[in-house]
Amino acid sequence: MASQHKIPGNGSRGKATASSSPIATREAAEKTGSAVRGASLLIVLQVASRAITFVANQLLLRFLTAQLLGISAQLEVYYLSVLFFARESLRVAVQRQGTSGDDGDDGDGAKDPKQGGENQAANVTDSQSVVNIAHLSLGLGLASSLGLGWAYLRYVDAAAASTPYLDTALRIYAIAALVELLSEPAFVVLQHRLRFGPRAAAESIATFLRCLITFGAANWGWKQSLDLGVLPFALGQLAYGVGLLAVYLWYGSGLAKSEGFSLFPRRVGRDAASETTEKPSVKNERYALGYFFTPTLQLASSLMAQSLVKHVLTQGDTFLVSILSDPRSQGVYALANNYGSLLARLVFQPIEESSRNYFSKLLSSSPASATEEQSQDKATAKAQVHKARADLQALLKFYILLSLVVVSVGPYAAPLLVQIVAGPRWSGSGAGAVLARYCLYIPLLAVNGVAEAFVSSVATKSEVHRQSLWMGVFSLAFAAAGFVSLRILDLGAVGLVYANAINMVCRIIWSGAFISDYFRRNNVEFGWGELIPNVTALYVMGTAMLRGILSRAGISAGDVSSHVFKDLVVVGAAAVPYVGLM
Repeated sequence: MASQHKIPGNGSRGKATASSSPIATREAAEKTGSAVRGASLLIVLQVASRAITFVANQLLLRFLTAQLLGISAQLEVYYLSVLFFARESLRVAVQRQGTSGDDGDDGDGAKDPKQGGENQAANVTDSQSVVNIAHLSLGLGLASSLGLGWAYLRYVDAAAASTPYLDTALRIYAIAALVELLSEPAFVVLQHRLRFGPRAAAESIATFLRCLITFGAANWGWKQSLDLGVLPFALGQLAYGVGLLAVYLWYGSGLAKSEGFSLFPRRVGRDAASETTEKPSVKNERYALGYFFTPTLQLASSLMAQSLVKHVLTQGDTFLVSILSDPRSQGVYALANNYGSLLARLVFQPIEESSRNYFSKLLSSSPASATEEQSQDKATAKAQVHKARADLQALLKFYILLSLVVVSVGPYAAPLLVQIVAGPRWSGSGAGAVLARYCLYIPLLAVNGVAEAFVSSVATKSEVHRQSLWMGVFSLAFAAAGFVSLRILDLGAVGLVYANAINMVCRIIWSGAFISDYFRRNNVEFGWGELIPNVTALYVMGTAMLRGILSRAGISAGDVSSHVFKDLVVVGAAAVPYVGLM
């Protein structure tokens, strides 16, 4: 039929509307399926790896004091900071980079045979450009590790400085970060191709190695009566980096061999194109130095400032604790934070990462973000925007429903679990009370994560800069709230949870305003009222019943219990019908 062929002289923009809609629907379904499978796989991965880590950490608590746990938290922030500054902006920019091998479709969805070779070459170019960009992270990581390591050793407090093998442990953490960054080229190209299986294998193996080496070193030092300080944590992190590198190289090299690109930097500009084609395409002129895709490089550079602010906000609680409290208080907060953020790491983080990938690809050609040359059929783009709205609303509503349970049951159950798992010494130090308040913070953490994932998927360069400015304002508000909570009101780690909540509310409001404006520009109303659960009345009634039962049983949120097992059974028995009601 006529609708199944391109209109002569009109190129890819001459596709008939009648045939573009089914194609768009099929492509959207494929993207949704990949995102859902990826999120599901990552959730399973996180559950398995965190379960192993959880067991190992409980064994390690028998060898650790609160001070050592606090110092290990500081070193972990150093390690994560090196990785964040080295690769975060590059990863986000690569996720926003489209695939140039999607241009050879006919109206019926079949590839033009004459363009098959060109599309294959374009796919190789895409993969190679992604690999080239990823290699920049190693140089950034080297600079970050040296600068942050010098700053840490210079300003570390006296109590932490007296820890045995602190200098050695810091150097091992730096080497571990660089080893992990060596796997970045293979990681980003596998992510770009939506290959989630290798990541599951890599992180599972690496997590197992880290737990094995950390616990083995700590146990050996205890048997030999040696005070190794935080050295076991450093050795475990190095084993984690080596495990990631080995697995990613295995899968990445196989993909590179099958598709014809290299995991090492290789030219993809005009000179490289002239070797395989008679006439280099105009697109090749967009590669800086013949290696780096210029739009991706420019976006990554614009994201650098935002990454700095975002990291300060993400790790701001640890920075504030380090400045305003002693290592023992840091250890108490670190324990409560690790338990409290377990749900966020198991469920919310994988969904956030997959949704960022999904929305980036789904809305790469939406009317508000596409240029005139890149825009597709308006009906197709409008359908993609409607689907994005429905999926984002579904995610947010799921988070709200889950948060209702966490807020109602968590403050009573979580401290009891800490008392059983970590022992009365840790729960008596205040970790249970901090964890009870942290349960009220988890819903804000969840909603902000998916909202900012959507923002990072569709924001333009100017909008990214504007977000960075507002993040700076929110960081000042967070610092002020933390100072008041810790120094004036003397609330300790509990006050820090409140400061984080204030900061998170500000970020959610900004992201919500951006989301509303984005869909409005695309002539679609987001409809925040649709996120309100239709079981609100049941929630209010159920919460009243739940708290009434627990208060009559003498159970208070965050308190240390003298009959912890009995109280936990009571909480569980009261929570099961409540969750069923929800």
